[in-house]
Amino acid sequence: MTSEITLFVNPTAGRGRGAHAAQPAAAALRAAGFFVRTVIGEDAGDALRRARAAVEAGTGALIAVGGDGMASLALQAVAGTRTPLGVVAVGTGNDFARALGLPVREPALAGGVVATALKEARIRDVDAGRVGATWFGTVLAAGFDSRVNDRGNRTRLPVGRFKYDLAMIAELAALKPVRYRITLDDTDVHEVDATLVAVGNGSSYGGGMRICAGADMADGLFDVTVVGECSRTTLLKVFPRVYRGTHLDHPVVTVHRAAKVELAAAGTTGYADGERLGELPLTARCVPGAVRILGP
Repeated sequence: MTSEITLFVNPTAGRGRGAHAAQPAAAALRAAGFFVRTVIGEDAGDALRRARAAVEAGTGALIAVGGDGMASLALQAVAGTRTPLGVVAVGTGNDFARALGLPVREPALAGGVVATALKEARIRDVDAGRVGATWFGTVLAAGFDSRVNDRGNRTRLPVGRFKYDLAMIAELAALKPVRYRITLDDTDVHEVDATLVAVGNGSSYGGGMRICAGADMADGLFDVTVVGECSRTTLLKVFPRVYRGTHLDHPVVTVHRAAKVELAAAGTTGYADGERLGELPLTARCVPGAVRILGP
């Protein structure tokens, strides 16, 4: 493995934590004897082009410094290649790092974990989801949660997470079930009225909401959580349980496992790793061992 390592940095992650986190992460890598090169793009597209160029040039590893958005960009560069991925998670949600058991908002510790993993060749293969040419590491959301994202993204003010809180209140007021056609592994077809469908490679989204609490990133399968037709009152009762993963026991919730999931529903958008994929229908495939992860 080459001693040149690429730090892939989002300086705005976590309200500026990304820029500060790059320094202790780089220090830990340099102390372990690695030459560190930093990549910061002018925008997401430019950043991804630079990351892909580093991978194609043979960098020893790509280290994403930022939040889930940066981890998602890094996935696009390394998935399906032999280049290992390290994560220094300093964003708001950090669900990808949590699912992997990596440090969160501790950049010096995370940098040390990456350095040790590189020195001792601690690399594990994990699965990734794929929709068309786009890879995802955590959850594909389609339904109430994606409509909250849509509404929040259309809102200019207020800024930050508060606008998504307001979007959730508005979507609760307009809550109604959607008719889904869910096809699992080409043959198992479910037509259901549901509030949302979440396809999990990882267990959580939204900063610790364990919507697919049983998901295993190394089993070659998605966990598909279906929250059926329910009232506002029921949804408000079930929602707090998502943070513990105990919502899966509620009668309105069902879970399936499959390597390929086709979702169709009118007027519904899909988001994966918090990024907009487009309107359904969408087909997600779980690709076993698609990403090589540095860590314990």
